[in-house]
Amino acid sequence: MKNLNIKAFLFIFLGISAVIWFGIASLKNVDLSNFIEYLKILPQVVSIDLVIYAFFVNWGWKLKIFRGWLVPFPNLNGTWEGFIDSDWIDTKTNKKNDPISVILTIKQKFSKIDCVMKTTEMVSQSYVEDFKINKDKQIQQLVYCYISKPKLSLSNRSSVHEGAIVFEIIGNPASKLKGEYWTTRKTTGEIILK
Repeated sequence: MKNLNIKAFLFIFLGISAVIWFGIASLKNVDLSNFIEYLKILPQVVSIDLVIYAFFVNWGWKLKIFRGWLVPFPNLNGTWEGFIDSDWIDTKTNKKNDPISVILTIKQKFSKIDCVMKTTEMVSQSYVEDFKINKDKQIQQLVYCYISKPKLSLSNRSSVHEGAIVFEIIGNPASKLKGEYWTTRKTTGEIILK
């Protein structure tokens, strides 16, 4: 993710690696003046580093201790429910539809986020996702592009289309997503989720 504090992340990771290296060297009574013997424990250090990294990217990043200074984006994992209010005009009635219920499921890891939105008529799947975070400008957004596939029975009035959504993340921890979307069908709308 582009919003990471890379310097802090690398500093911590290298610090942990150094502690592990010195710890293994101490346990094995490796002579620190013998560089070749010191390098022989490198595979063990890398193995432990990989386990720690895997733990962090899958679960550790969610811990509050890392929030803000190392992990700048919120944990949005879960199911969000709300409404879509679209400007789409029904060709049969020539009227705008009432807001419709929607469910957004977010699966998030440290370096990846997937969004699936469902209504009674369609399912959309994100394919490009990221956070837009700028503390100075007080911006905290989830932005993604998606492909939407309406139910087959609705193909005569609703085709497969692509779109983009920008959600404002409200609350700390996040309790509401409020956003706007645009589609290749030239429709727009607002979405509010809790």
